[in-house]
Amino acid sequence: MNKRVLILCFLLFGTFLMHAQGPGRERIKSLKVAFITERVGLTSEEAQQFWPIYNEHEKTLENMRRKERMELHANISRVQELSMNESEKLLDNLLTLQFEKQKAERDFLSKLKTVIPAKKVLLLVKAEEDFKRQMIQQFRKRRGRG
Repeated sequence: MNKRVLILCFLLFGTFLMHAQGPGRERIKSLKVAFITERVGLTSEEAQQFWPIYNEHEKTLENMRRKERMELHANISRVQELSMNESEKLLDNLLTLQFEKQKAERDFLSKLKTVIPAKKVLLLVKAEEDFKRQMIQQFRKRRGRG
């Protein structure tokens, strides 16, 4: 039964990726939710506590990515033109952002340990990596055809 559900998720995943443009981000998010739920094996009680923590963490990471794009990537393209002071400030911002990401990840994993068993936390880490890998593979396949 689990293999059938997993195969169905993969088929849906591939189909959605083929059509994912712009608003497809929501489709990818729902595929990710299904993928994680299947791989981690959350009970309904665990899911009720897990998803609010997970969604909060995803928002935090998205805000950090947005900040990184706005502050760092805008200036890194003109790094040759930056003064020493500007370079120092940009590097300090990068280090601060890296620290904040690590802290957010530590806090997230610590919170999860309080609502689901450690094994399921590790299954989540693996599921997220597997999902990313599949996304990249699908992207490459689509790009190769186009």
